[in-house]
Amino acid sequence: MSNSNNRKIIYPYIPNSVPEIKSQMLKEINVKNIMDLYEEIPDALKYKGKMNLPEPIFDEYSLKKHVETILKKNKNCNDSISFLGGGCSQHFVPAVCDEINGRGEFLTAYVGESYSDHGKWQAFFEYCSLMAELLDMDILSVPLYDGAQAAATSIRMASRINNRKNVILPITINPEIKLMIENYIQPDLSISYVDFNKSTGQIDINDLNNKISNKTSSIFIENPSYLGFFESQVEEIAKIALDNGSEFITYVDPISLGVISPPSQYGSTITCGDAQTLGMHMNGGGGQIGFIATNDDMKYTGEFKDLMFGITDTKEKDEYGFSHILFERTSYGSREQGKEYTGTSQGLWAITVGVYLSLLGPKGIKEVGQTIMQISQYAAKRFSQIKDVEIKFNSPFFKEFVINFDKTGKKATEILNALVKKNIFLGININKQFPEPNESILCCVTELRTKEEIDITAKLIEELI
Repeated sequence: MSNSNNRKIIYPYIPNSVPEIKSQMLKEINVKNIMDLYEEIPDALKYKGKMNLPEPIFDEYSLKKHVETILKKNKNCNDSISFLGGGCSQHFVPAVCDEINGRGEFLTAYVGESYSDHGKWQAFFEYCSLMAELLDMDILSVPLYDGAQAAATSIRMASRINNRKNVILPITINPEIKLMIENYIQPDLSISYVDFNKSTGQIDINDLNNKISNKTSSIFIENPSYLGFFESQVEEIAKIALDNGSEFITYVDPISLGVISPPSQYGSTITCGDAQTLGMHMNGGGGQIGFIATNDDMKYTGEFKDLMFGITDTKEKDEYGFSHILFERTSYGSREQGKEYTGTSQGLWAITVGVYLSLLGPKGIKEVGQTIMQISQYAAKRFSQIKDVEIKFNSPFFKEFVINFDKTGKKATEILNALVKKNIFLGININKQFPEPNESILCCVTELRTKEEIDITAKLIEELI
């Protein structure tokens, strides 16, 4: 690469940027020009102009300073009052979580398949054991990229189990998860969307009964839902699914399981979700960890696509070994014959979740869940006391609820932008995602929010209105 003075640039932080090495590599594979590697891209799609790039930065300190200057332009949740949720929310992260996941043997290990790597393998096994106890399930694999991937793979698993090609989803599903599912399962699987009650948010059982058929592979629900409320008809939905020979898939926020029953106890055959709430900071494009859990039945166990770890005795008394289980299921073991392609997993976050659950234990998880419910109830009550502001859906909720501003004459965007100037993120504008209700914001209240912060926010909303 050359700069404006046609001077050859060699980036010390980009491998193989030395022109001589590039030439040797191209010669080795009998290619004259690097663009020959991209000849399958239509010429019309190739950019012919000169890219407007800044001059390169060669030394580490200057590069670090440049990046930090850019990052300082961001507003973040640590410096603000945050009510952001919708699949990624701000929870307390004990210092020990960062201490353990920052250790070199974990932080730099990535995947690695060396058979002496028992420390990491044991950590994965402990994560699976702790999550299985929380979910009241028997089997988990190592984690998937995020909750959306876990949802999409769960639906694929169900289809392989019963060889059916249709899935029923609630129309109130998280829009990002909806897009992932649509992208991942089509065109060979079809989707039917079931309507909801406009007052309660609950799934329309009559519409569900009309949509289900002998082609239905699974019914998928979120509990708590994307819009925050608990689905109170879960046992009835489970019966409808199981009586039809369909799988019942439940997407759950695991931090809620300190206060509500796990999905397995109301009929879920496959439980999935995202464990970001268990010890991970919010960050752009990361910090997510998908999980799938089932009971110990080979019809389910054999359909997991990702690596799975088990424990076994050794010749040494009181010593145990940790190893892969049913390796041939995966694309690592069987290549194109694997159940699905196995891509990047979130092993580091699995270890973090294991640390978080070990630290809190059952009592701690219960206390966190109760705290979240209490403070979120207070927030909803306080915001509903503001003139012409309404809390939509009269169903019990966990930490998220929908605030509607239709009667105030204010746009949701107007409210959000004004509060951002005061260093407050009130939530997500869901107008484009859901036409009804109209000027609405999805607000998330976690254990980190205080009564004082909620009162300050409510007072500012009152002044805006």
